[in-house]
Amino acid sequence: MHITLRHLKIFETVARCGSISRAAAELHLTQPAVSMQMKQLEEQIGLPLLEQVGKRMFLTEAGQELRGHARDIAARMVDLNDAMDQLRGLERGLLRLAVVSTANYFLPDLIADFNRRYPGVRVSLHVANRESVLSALADNSTDLAITGQPPDMLDVVAQHFMDNPLVVIAAPGHPLAAQRAIPLQRMAEETLVVRESGSGTRAAMERHFAAHGVACRAGCEFGTNEALKQAVRAGLGLGVVSVQTIELELQAGCLVVLPVEGFPVVRQWYVLHRTQKRLSAAASTFRKMLLGLDTTKPLADARADPEGLA
Repeated sequence: MHITLRHLKIFETVARCGSISRAAAELHLTQPAVSMQMKQLEEQIGLPLLEQVGKRMFLTEAGQELRGHARDIAARMVDLNDAMDQLRGLERGLLRLAVVSTANYFLPDLIADFNRRYPGVRVSLHVANRESVLSALADNSTDLAITGQPPDMLDVVAQHFMDNPLVVIAAPGHPLAAQRAIPLQRMAEETLVVRESGSGTRAAMERHFAAHGVACRAGCEFGTNEALKQAVRAGLGLGVVSVQTIELELQAGCLVVLPVEGFPVVRQWYVLHRTQKRLSAAASTFRKMLLGLDTTKPLADARADPEGLA
């Protein structure tokens, strides 16, 4: 068989997109060109790789087998590119980051600092919930991941680089906003707007309440911190968020932090990479930059005086 990397890249894109036309658009090729490459690949394999059922396209058994090998080869090519980047130093290269959405509130400033130091390195940032970030780490589609809790099963190196306090927020007009001390059990009487399943913030909130025997009454569920904050402002309920996500709202006075017993819940931010991953010069340098952060920030004040954050 004479199969090229180009064949495999086009095939993997078609398999992921589930459509010749969408794959062509992503690859910036014409549909006939993609169809021709797929035909050549099937001729080399000697088996059909795709089948059309109604308006949908599916992989055949041979296609599913090939896709697994194509992903393995793509991962090896990434390792090869990373090794070459190490030899080239930091004059060029690609840094792939996958981060949970809450980290996106502080990470852009760090990326900007990194880019000022190493303008030749291109940064690709994937922002998602914890499950998606760990999936990217597992299939080697990212160099580094940033999350609030390392996985139990995945073989990774995880190092803490910054605290991440979670606080209870409310609209300024909420009846609890005027109180100076709120028992944790009082939260069982309130409706909480929450992040989606798979969110690290939601998981940490649920663990904390369960550990203290507090039954949460979950209301609306939101896929982003911004949507959750807007819901709290609109009076749909209380919320639990990272204090790092509400700096502007606290300054503007449109949200307040409630002095709830047992809060802030102080989590940690971790930078992760696969144990066997050979980090590129760019990834290694960015990781060292995170681990060297000065963590003596106003976040310490949140632990000592949550009411002061309001």
